[in-house]
Amino acid sequence: MTIKCIARLRSRRVVQDQLEGSDQAAVGGGCCWANLPQELLREVLLRIEDSDSSWPQRRNVVACAGVCRSWRLIIKEIVKVPEFSGKLTFPISVKQPGPKDCLLQCFIRRNRSTQTYYLYLGLTNALTDDGKFLLAARKCRRPTCTDYIISLRAEDMSKGSSAYVGKLRSNFLGTKFTLFDGQPHAGAKMTKSRSSRLANLKQVSPRVPFGNYPMAHISFELNMLGSRGPRKMQCIMDTIPATSIGPGGVAPTQAEFSLSNMNLFPSIPNFRSKSASMENFLSGPLSGQKDGALVLRNKTPRWHEQLQCWCLNFHGRVTVASVKNFQLVASPENGPAGPEHEKIILQFGKVGKDLFTMDYRYPISAFQAFSICLSSFDTKIACE
Repeated sequence: MTIKCIARLRSRRVVQDQLEGSDQAAVGGGCCWANLPQELLREVLLRIEDSDSSWPQRRNVVACAGVCRSWRLIIKEIVKVPEFSGKLTFPISVKQPGPKDCLLQCFIRRNRSTQTYYLYLGLTNALTDDGKFLLAARKCRRPTCTDYIISLRAEDMSKGSSAYVGKLRSNFLGTKFTLFDGQPHAGAKMTKSRSSRLANLKQVSPRVPFGNYPMAHISFELNMLGSRGPRKMQCIMDTIPATSIGPGGVAPTQAEFSLSNMNLFPSIPNFRSKSASMENFLSGPLSGQKDGALVLRNKTPRWHEQLQCWCLNFHGRVTVASVKNFQLVASPENGPAGPEHEKIILQFGKVGKDLFTMDYRYPISAFQAFSICLSSFDTKIACE
């Protein structure tokens, strides 16, 4: 009980510690707690992690990681990634693949007046709970495209912030989108535009490498006046191999937010004034699949004669008919479809005027799932 109280007192400091990577000991007795015998400390932290398995109690686990360096190292070893635990614990969890065995239930709240969107982790099976805040996005309209700036903080959605996660950019018609990660990943190649250069000048934390690293491409088939039936969408996940959904497959998992300076990434090419590949995708024909990348396609709905509408089985998670509703499955690009191609990887649907459910699973992360859902919100003058 005493340890939990100490953890709660440090909960406010922990979030800052996670985002800025501070390795300093907690103020007021941190060194004393660090001197506990390792076996005893590990047993205590194991019990806390096991007992506080869901939010809001799970904040005690996060707070324990902020007591001091030795506590943080043990907690990071104890707490498993969402892929195996099915739990979102630290901020980095939103960029790690979801659970393999089930859909992680989340929901999105839309604020029409401020053009903002908020992602929450569902705490109960009810569609009306308050949820645990995960991510926020702000819509920015531009003359030739639309940007969605995605952040870890609801009150700070700027590119220059240390809470900046990435952005989603659409073409003028709202039919093609590119998802950019704000920090480098394996094989990342940075693209640099005027807006991102300006953001660098205003960046709050110079230790956080800022840039645009393409990680997914989303496209909607042209469908003027709905003459071709419901929407058809395709997502090419550039950073996820197609083999990840098969037996023994592995999806890339980011262990922590990168805090190194940009000069530690010599493989990143020199900045260019504009990304040629980005321009080609947003303005040209449908982009081809990147070799070996996972491709997601929306599940084809069936026509219901009695209701006179297209229907999908959301198992009670969607209650309002909408053109935005969809379910994504892996596409068998090179070979016959197997059982792994029948599993729903992401489903999104409307339950209220400005309330939507978002359920996702391995191999995509909450950040990727949220971005794909944001693309469905955008106005599509050539797909309706």
